[in-house]
Amino acid sequence: MKKYPLLLKPVMKDYLWGGRRLIEDFGFDTDKEIAAEGWMLACHKDGTNTVINGPLAGKSLDEALTLLGEKKPQDTFPLLIKLIDARDRLSVQVHPEDEYAYRVEGEPGKTEMWYIVDCEEGATLAYGFKEKLEKAEFRERIEDNTLDEVINYVPVKAGDVFFIKAGTLHAIGAGILIAEIQQNSNTTYRVSDYGRLGADGKPRELHIDKALEVTALTPPTLPYGPVGEVSEHSFGRVRTLAECEYFTAKSVELEGGFGINSPKFVSLLVLEGYITLTAEEGNITAKKGDSIYIPSSCPVMISGKGKLIYSVKE
Repeated sequence: MKKYPLLLKPVMKDYLWGGRRLIEDFGFDTDKEIAAEGWMLACHKDGTNTVINGPLAGKSLDEALTLLGEKKPQDTFPLLIKLIDARDRLSVQVHPEDEYAYRVEGEPGKTEMWYIVDCEEGATLAYGFKEKLEKAEFRERIEDNTLDEVINYVPVKAGDVFFIKAGTLHAIGAGILIAEIQQNSNTTYRVSDYGRLGADGKPRELHIDKALEVTALTPPTLPYGPVGEVSEHSFGRVRTLAECEYFTAKSVELEGGFGINSPKFVSLLVLEGYITLTAEEGNITAKKGDSIYIPSSCPVMISGKGKLIYSVKE
């Protein structure tokens, strides 16, 4: 089968802290009252996209990638990309690194990057600790509900970037809309959930013992906020958001066109405007909220005016 760009249907998640911006601002289709997350590039046991266009329309992304020769059935797909609308704050949580996650959970660890798409005035998020902690104090503060006193809370604004290395304590605050590029893992260890009740009327599960094993009890060392090298091109402005062993992510403010023919797959997530993808096997017009998977070694011309996130597996 000839390769062509795949337009993907999001996988919707209705977690209790979510809002309705993905429905009302992005036009996502769901029968739920809440749209907390849209999984924009997902090939995971907890959710996989459906292809919307072309000969593979109606097939799961997992099946489509196998048919295109992009992955073997037994392989783990490397990335998971989301749009997240936090009407309320998320739990204070941490993700394990690869060695621990494979050994204990049977899947990769989770290093991720957050790009603040939009936020309410005064919004904050949790990012590591103010000062170094000992493990005994970490446990004690969890148990006596004083953890907030030592967490590093950071004010945010649209365009800010946070690189969340596995082991970093974190929490998205209320009133924040983010794009998240991450390893393909759904393993989360909750440290605190503010006493909230789940859909079953019971407190949501905490994972304190596991969190104690994997959390880096130190302040963040990487720069965050309005960071990332910016370069000017004939087709627009490109900003590097993250570069690590798992992925590279860039924002592109597009006013023109450029071609790609990458030896690796490319993910495009449209945040604003309209873009056209021209390929041998047909064209796609994509709008705000659309996600496109471009297979490896598939020549494509991308043109239009808008803002998108360009991600590739390293």
